[in-house]
Amino acid sequence: MSKSETNPRMLGFIGLGVMGEPICRNLALKSGASIYACDLDPAPLRRLAGQGVHAAACVSAVAQQADIVFLSLPSGEAVAEIARAPDGLLAAARPGQIVVDLGTSPVDLTRQLAQEFAGRGARFVDAPVARTRAAAEAGTLSVMVGSDAATFEALRPLLAAFASDLTHCGDSGCGQVVKILNNMVLFETVIALAEAQAIGARSGVDPKLLFDTLSKGSADSFALRHHGVNAMLPGQFPARAFSVEYARKDLSYALRLAQETAVDASGARNADAWLRRSAEAGDGALYFPVVSRVIGRKH
Repeated sequence: MSKSETNPRMLGFIGLGVMGEPICRNLALKSGASIYACDLDPAPLRRLAGQGVHAAACVSAVAQQADIVFLSLPSGEAVAEIARAPDGLLAAARPGQIVVDLGTSPVDLTRQLAQEFAGRGARFVDAPVARTRAAAEAGTLSVMVGSDAATFEALRPLLAAFASDLTHCGDSGCGQVVKILNNMVLFETVIALAEAQAIGARSGVDPKLLFDTLSKGSADSFALRHHGVNAMLPGQFPARAFSVEYARKDLSYALRLAQETAVDASGARNADAWLRRSAEAGDGALYFPVVSRVIGRKH
């Protein structure tokens, strides 16, 4: 590792949405590096200017400036687009440069991009983040990294600027495998909670009492205490949160992995069917525990 990789003079950041903006802010405040960032929306760039983040005109401008480029984009398709565009990241890639995908992307695409960047002497690392926007703001995300061990160690101080839990999951793509399965289990758990909420309410049990009691027993979970108690009980499903459509996107990656590995993931298919019905009911842009609405209706 060169000095510029372990102590980069310049970082890049592409994608300043719900998660990207607070992650970029923590990087700027804690890394000591200069950051060039770009986003289609100028508003987060204006907000971050006070933290020393410089606005870049385009993706190629970020890539030309930065030793390490972080991506926080809504899908693997978006990652592929900015990587493979004629004026994208691959065209600007140079030996020693590292591109870090913080979003959730398909495993096969991730491994293909890693090979393409390697052909340019650069490295493409999957480092998808987990937990909420509040965790992103607090710098307490969980990050699951797919890379060689040396690259993981080089990135560790930067990742620690916005994460409290860092896991080296294996070589390229393994971070995405773990993140995709994390989300699959979360979605299936939320479906189970929504079913329990509906059955309990129709059987005469107060949902708040039900969830409080479940939290004291073997059914306790992060999903229960956060998605169940904070969203499903009060019926609060904001639009600027992890939506039904985003959940379906991530679940499609899990179902693709299941097919590739010949696993009959019936629980994941059931979760996807409920999420699809929620989207068809007009709730696709809302926080995904809103699926409890359609599950709770009499059919």
